[in-house]
Amino acid sequence: MSPRQRVFHNLLPILHVLGLIVGVFGLSMLFPLLISELTRDGAAHAFEEAALISLGTGALLWFIGRHRERELKMRDGILLVVLTWLLTPLFAALPLLDYLKDLSYTDAYFESMSGLTTTGATVLSGLDNLPPTINLWRTQLHWLGGMGVIVLMVAVLPLLGIGGRQMFKSETPGPMKDDKLTPRMAETAKGLWVVYLALTLIAIYAYLGMSLMDALIHGFSVMGLGGFSSYDASFGHFDSVPMEIATEVFAMLAGVNFAMHFLAWRGRSLKPYLLDPELRWFFGVVLASCLMLALMLWRSNFYLDFPSALRYATFNVISISTTLGFANTDFGQWPLFTGLWMLLLCSFTTSAGSTGGGIKMMRAVLLYKQIHRELNLLIHPRARIPIRLGMQLVPDKIMYAVLAYFFMYVSSIVLLSFTLSFSGLDVLTAFSAIVACINTTGPGMGQVGPSSTYAVLTNFQTWVCTFAMLLGRLELFTLLVVLTPAFWRK
Repeated sequence: MSPRQRVFHNLLPILHVLGLIVGVFGLSMLFPLLISELTRDGAAHAFEEAALISLGTGALLWFIGRHRERELKMRDGILLVVLTWLLTPLFAALPLLDYLKDLSYTDAYFESMSGLTTTGATVLSGLDNLPPTINLWRTQLHWLGGMGVIVLMVAVLPLLGIGGRQMFKSETPGPMKDDKLTPRMAETAKGLWVVYLALTLIAIYAYLGMSLMDALIHGFSVMGLGGFSSYDASFGHFDSVPMEIATEVFAMLAGVNFAMHFLAWRGRSLKPYLLDPELRWFFGVVLASCLMLALMLWRSNFYLDFPSALRYATFNVISISTTLGFANTDFGQWPLFTGLWMLLLCSFTTSAGSTGGGIKMMRAVLLYKQIHRELNLLIHPRARIPIRLGMQLVPDKIMYAVLAYFFMYVSSIVLLSFTLSFSGLDVLTAFSAIVACINTTGPGMGQVGPSSTYAVLTNFQTWVCTFAMLLGRLELFTLLVVLTPAFWRK
């Protein structure tokens, strides 16, 4: 068998599963289609055509690979994850392309990738005048991508005789992927989705001070930690302290490891939260930053009184640090330090297993502990100093993986920032755009700040940012390993 035939042979079972995923994704378009038909907002035809194309393509892929079903190997799972995240934005862009006639393919793919990766960076303006279901579809992408389309399929594929363990391990974020919450991976996925759905419904209920459509849109967005809104002014449109507090609460909940929510719900106990080594760091860093930036804004006379400074600092710090991306004011007008500090926070604050982006707090804590160990070894060269995360001893292979991940993370930001800068963007815009995209945060600084959109970028710059979003969502190595020659060898 030639190398080309071997690659095609190995792709067949992946095409079978990929067809199922694309088909289910097409079915998800029926929700905005139904609402569009009920509300007569004029966007129903866009969802009808997109759903038919998605379902037809899914059926075709399934038909091609229908006789090649088998348990997926690790290599299959990685390739399937990458192909899923490359193809689903293509189908997600179809309603946008159909309704927004002036939207280019590049911008439509960017917008849908931003939705599914829960980045929230947008090229669209005039959101207030769009049909409600177009905005609903954009945030529904957040909701689907928040927990991961693949994890949803882990709960479905075993029913069809297709195992999903390798898919789950490839999709789940965090450095310690082998931990299982239940004996079967399908049960794990189902449990996580039950918790995710329950929290989403509670968030929608908390937003019912808005219209029902706005509650749905922002409920999907906040639990996916996305950031798409139905208004150009983002959350500043509502100018409501109660709604801002609700957003802060649910953004923090979404930034916690969903395994902790699952274990707490199953055991009817808060003990899992108390034992989570990431949680105290997560809350401590975020709340301390809220207070620090509030004091800075107050002392800099950006706000006349401390309560106002605390309100705006708290909302935007929590929003950016959890990679949600909402804004209730143009923080691009704040001192430069505040914007850079929030971009730093979005790089590591959220927990592994949350819907947030960045390197995750677990890796940041391990890096801190490794630095502390190295300093001690300079003083006591023969000492054996183990690294623990909570009560768990961290193997050296995990530490090596974390160090390699951090090196690739920093290298990716530097390389992609230089690429954007070389293409003509100023340094601040280039750097902040890449940090915001690779951490799936959304708004950056400079020309892509909270009061602007990514429409200012050229097509080349838009594709660079699109790649950064995908790279960050798949946590670097899942995507990069597919680009290596060794991956395709026998």
